[in-house]
Amino acid sequence: MPKLSPRDIRRKIQGIKNTRRITNAMKVVSAAKLRKAQEAIYASRPYSERLYEMLAHLSAHVDMSAHPLLEVREERKVDIILITADKGLAGAFNSNVIKKVEEHIAEKNQNGIEVSLILIGRKGVQYFQKRNWKVLKAYEEVFRKEINFDVVKEVGELVRQRYQNKETDGVYLINNEMITRVSYKPVVRRFLPFERIEQKEQDYSSYEFEVDAETFINKLIDLYLNYQLYRAMLESNAAEHFARMVAMDNATRNADELIKTWTLIFNKARQESITYELIDIVNAVEAMK
Repeated sequence: MPKLSPRDIRRKIQGIKNTRRITNAMKVVSAAKLRKAQEAIYASRPYSERLYEMLAHLSAHVDMSAHPLLEVREERKVDIILITADKGLAGAFNSNVIKKVEEHIAEKNQNGIEVSLILIGRKGVQYFQKRNWKVLKAYEEVFRKEINFDVVKEVGELVRQRYQNKETDGVYLINNEMITRVSYKPVVRRFLPFERIEQKEQDYSSYEFEVDAETFINKLIDLYLNYQLYRAMLESNAAEHFARMVAMDNATRNADELIKTWTLIFNKARQESITYELIDIVNAVEAMK
């Protein structure tokens, strides 16, 4: 590495300071967005969980032939819905969930199961479209402003039709989810078919429908598919802001350390420059004697 002059070192320090201003600003913005995103997911979770319990309980008390989406088949083909971010600079946020998908695909392929992908988020689209995977649909720019609910409805209708038409035997949803307010991890959920709650011997529950049973279940399933997918996107959005806040905080801390290190190098270089100048002056005086 060539020796840098004090001027070059000063420029380098200024460049690091400029980068630090950017990372610190991004950290503050992500922290503000995180608070809003966490409020959204904590408001949606109770309704989402109750809706899931209700549908799982209902599916255990009605005949499986009551609706095509209640049918459980042997898996030969499955679809995976992957939710990633549209932007980077979020640490291992995208790479961890992509790794989880690849592990799931490998597990399915070992059992001779064909896998198709539905990708939500630009980072997942960029990664898998460069590889030899079957991609059914790809959605980018989903999280730029507000979550695009049109994408939610379109994906829900797509997997519904594919399962009803027996083009797939199972649908899995993989996304990052907030575990606590300060941690997240990739999670895998079976989206279709619905998990049935085993009936207990003392369970005497029964359901009577004022409308046609298939019509009621159809409306309930539409609500379930859309809302569960919407919640997963809310979870991923909150986890992304948290991951970016942490990544930018680490980057800011690293910039502070680099500024200290290069400031010390600058001071040493300046002292050396002053020392050499003094030596030159002394030598010149001696030469003139």
